[in-house]
Amino acid sequence: MISQLRVGMGYDVHKLVKGRPLVLGGVTIAFEKGLLGHSDADVLTHSACDALLGAAALGDLGRHFPDNTPEFKDIYSIELLRRCHRMITGKGYSLVNLDATVFAQAPKIATYNDPIRQNIADCLEVAPSMINVKATTTEGLGYIGHGEGMAAMCVVMIKSCKKTN
Repeated sequence: MISQLRVGMGYDVHKLVKGRPLVLGGVTIAFEKGLLGHSDADVLTHSACDALLGAAALGDLGRHFPDNTPEFKDIYSIELLRRCHRMITGKGYSLVNLDATVFAQAPKIATYNDPIRQNIADCLEVAPSMINVKATTTEGLGYIGHGEGMAAMCVVMIKSCKKTN
């Protein structure tokens, strides 16, 4: 067996607005603002989707789930991640690990870290120890630092085992 390792990186950003729930990694976070988008606008999950798709050379989230399609209006982004996971497993890949960073001035997400990791791990059918999620501020700088938006970046490693003669 030859094991092929591949790396993918994803990034997503959304505007924070009043009147929407804040969802990160499929977990609803207590906060006065939520992320604006066609789906639930979960930046963490969207960046994970793009990282998986990129690692398997399958394009990006917008290619598979266009934001002008009624089918995806207000969709729970964990469902999108589940579909991306099925796409990579269908190509013979499995997740080795996922490392993500959420960029937000507020709220603090440390108390939600374990449920977020567990939620993503369940979706990707791996142990929570294969998932790392952390957060950082921008020290008050830029649109994130002014509380106008939130972003996330994710890196994944996937592997494929192929038989050789």
